[in-house]
Amino acid sequence: MPYHILSIAPTSFFADYGCHVRILEEIRALQQLGHQVTLCTYHTGDPVPGIRIVRMPRLPWQRRVRIGSHWHKPYFDLLLTATALVTAVRQRVDVVHAHLHEGALIGAVVARLLRCPLVFDYQGSLTAEMLDHGFLSARSPVLRLFTHLERWINGLPDVIITSSEQAQAQLAATGRADRPLFALTDAVDPGFFRPRPKDDAEVAALRTTLGIPAGRRVVVFLGLLADYQGIPQLLHAAVQVVRQHPSTHFLIMGYPGLEQYRRMAYDLQLLDHVTFTGRVPYRQAPQYLSLGDVAVAPKLSETEGNGKILNYMAMGLPTVAFATAVARELLGPHGVYAPPGNPFALADRITELLGDPLRRRELGALLRRRACEEFSWHDSGRRLAELYTDLLARSDLTD
Repeated sequence: MPYHILSIAPTSFFADYGCHVRILEEIRALQQLGHQVTLCTYHTGDPVPGIRIVRMPRLPWQRRVRIGSHWHKPYFDLLLTATALVTAVRQRVDVVHAHLHEGALIGAVVARLLRCPLVFDYQGSLTAEMLDHGFLSARSPVLRLFTHLERWINGLPDVIITSSEQAQAQLAATGRADRPLFALTDAVDPGFFRPRPKDDAEVAALRTTLGIPAGRRVVVFLGLLADYQGIPQLLHAAVQVVRQHPSTHFLIMGYPGLEQYRRMAYDLQLLDHVTFTGRVPYRQAPQYLSLGDVAVAPKLSETEGNGKILNYMAMGLPTVAFATAVARELLGPHGVYAPPGNPFALADRITELLGDPLRRRELGALLRRRACEEFSWHDSGRRLAELYTDLLARSDLTD
């Protein structure tokens, strides 16, 4: 039986980074199974063909996409609540699927009105995100207030789904959630992200367009540019790698913070060996990643997912990552790990792979197979639909 799902995402959907990719791919997986999804979101963001998006009213003084926590969110969320309520009363809704903590709060209002189940798609700690993005400091007097707010929101849904088993275990261990927990690990579409040869005409043309000198081996990063993503550590590691292997080039793809990190690369005398692309459209990500010989995932956050790793894996890219629990969960025994936050160890691991073509090919093939067999969005969509069925059955029994 197809379900009608109201998805709530308090963010500028669609923008090209991990949180939005998870929302997009979940919706696509559900649609492929015959379910109908309506997404309520902020007024800014790119349209996505095939996805029904209902946006809150436009605000002429706030036209740009904003990432992370900011002081405009309270009134954004009030407008989004009104939008979600109007949308909900105009159509049939079987399940409310809310993303992020503000979404769970909005979703609780809507789900209670409709008397239907609420699923909270937890993608990391609210307070940890505020600290990661520099919105709050560890000494802020309001940090405790947000900690209590986060705990209260965690108690509103019928079930919390997490983007990794690590996040599920962390929530259970900290006691910050007294609701059922369901791990729906980040996944990938291996038909979209698939290896392409370096001599492919489009890939070769892109290399020329980006100005990557011939003969250089390329280390790729694709994701948000932020300190908690490990970009400073990556740039310091790049200095060490280039000293040992001058024929190495770093292709750093993503946004925001572009000028900040370009200045850092300039100060490190690294600009001849690094290219910053800025924002890469999601639909073009496989083409850009095809330029890589080695991928790197230096994310430091212990509470968020790391979906970029799955894209690397599906592309058959040997991957170096800081040894966080989430990275180990995704890469398993085929990852190459460095102690979190250590740029010298990160450089050593990258250097080792660059010097060993056979190992690169072996690891790339193993990671591609692991992505296809264990992290497919099709399987995740089926599990999500089964969760909806279970929630609706329990809801019928209690009515």
